[in-house]
Amino acid sequence: MTDFTYDTILSTMTGEGVRTIALNRPGALNAMNRRLIDEVALAFDDANRDPATRAIVFTGEGRAFCAGDDRHEHVHPETEEEARALVDAIQRATVAIVFGAKPVVGAINGWAVGGGFEWAINCDFPIWAESAKAFFPEVSLNLFVTGAVTSLLPAIVGPVKAKEMLFLGQRYTASELKDCGVAWRVVPDATLKEEAGRVAAQLAALPTLSVRAMKRVLNQATAGGLNRALELETDATVAGFLDPETTRLLKAF
Repeated sequence: MTDFTYDTILSTMTGEGVRTIALNRPGALNAMNRRLIDEVALAFDDANRDPATRAIVFTGEGRAFCAGDDRHEHVHPETEEEARALVDAIQRATVAIVFGAKPVVGAINGWAVGGGFEWAINCDFPIWAESAKAFFPEVSLNLFVTGAVTSLLPAIVGPVKAKEMLFLGQRYTASELKDCGVAWRVVPDATLKEEAGRVAAQLAALPTLSVRAMKRVLNQATAGGLNRALELETDATVAGFLDPETTRLLKAF
């Protein structure tokens, strides 16, 4: 069995056909710096190419799944090209998760904030710990969301609820997220990884051809909307990153 090595990600085989990809910056609550963003895309690409991997568990080490942008490492981009390169990298991670061949079970622990909340929504089977919480702070920070959530979230919760979540930045418990369909299951914290592993093992045991075809066809049916959302989100997020007010708000967050 193959274990891949990264600086900010743990990627190990944790069951028959099951690979766990874990964000591994626990001291920073797995906040997103450029290395983490790049390595999420790389880790999912590697897992999707690995013949031994048939299902993926996506989680975070430590007390959080992902606390969003790492404000301590944020540097105001000097040019549009620099800002666009960063946002393109963020969107590549979503493409690897959503359009990758293999089903992804989320094991969402602690906080899932901003981009981390987006990655949780990108999972095929998002399982949340009872104590987990999430919110989108982007609008309050003069930014915009990524991760195709402008397409995915309204399809899950409806357009009005999506506006509430994206505009107002309210904080939601795992139970509230299950009620609106964002969380597939909510389980006790102590059994989160066990339950995610069990579901991933169930998926890994299914015939490979039909599982991958199901994910591919379901995604292709909505691919136009998702790809367009990624494009529009990128333009809006680039504009936000270029505004000096964004950097001020991020540093103060």
